Amino acid sequence: MFVNIFFTIVFILGVYYLIQYRNSIEKAVDLSKQAIFPQTKQEFQSILIPTEFKEMEPLSKSTKSYKIVKWGTVAAIFILIGLLIVVFTTDYLRSSIFSLSYFFFAIITAVRHRGNLFLLPDGIILQGRYFSYNRVKEYEVEQIVRWHDLYGLEDRLNFSYKLTVKVKGFFPLVNYVAVENEDHLNKIIDILEMNGVTGTRKPDSTHQSSPKVSTKL
Repeated sequence: MFVNIFFTIVFILGVYYLIQYRNSIEKAVDLSKQAIFPQTKQEFQSILIPTEFKEMEPLSKSTKSYKIVKWGTVAAIFILIGLLIVVFTTDYLRSSIFSLSYFFFAIITAVRHRGNLFLLPDGIILQGRYFSYNRVKEYEVEQIVRWHDLYGLEDRLNFSYKLTVKVKGFFPLVNYVAVENEDHLNKIIDILEMNGVTGTRKPDSTHQSSPKVSTKL
């Protein structure tokens, strides 16, 4: 009985998360057209998104990443329904409740859009979700130099800047991007601070010179 109740709750929360995430992406696609940063090709190219650290792309319903969210949400819900039916009708998986819980979680989090950061007149889009500026708590900047956790993971990350934007939200969020160009970083910070968002720059990120920052425009 407990197992049925537990996985019913997990199922409901999971479906709610998937639908909410898909709706957030759809809203973000429309709102991104209002972005004041990034706008140019160079600005998009200078933002590297987490995990794969590839250049950020414009938000569009025609992109592969959007279609993964759109159709992946449907597929994930059907898989979760199938698992819930197995839980209710058999004892096959009940002996491994922790493994099954992890499987539920893995399915729910597998539907993921590529990361992004857009600054709008009245808020930001961070990793596919819109937040008004009053929900943005602060930002933090640190240069990715030797001994930094991200240093060496990708050549373009070295001597670029990790920009963390902390927001108020219920769901977990990968809340940072890497910015290669210091001028673009300063532009982002200026926009945030003009809208009442304060933050800090860690000592290692205070205008250290490097070939990447000084030459890429």
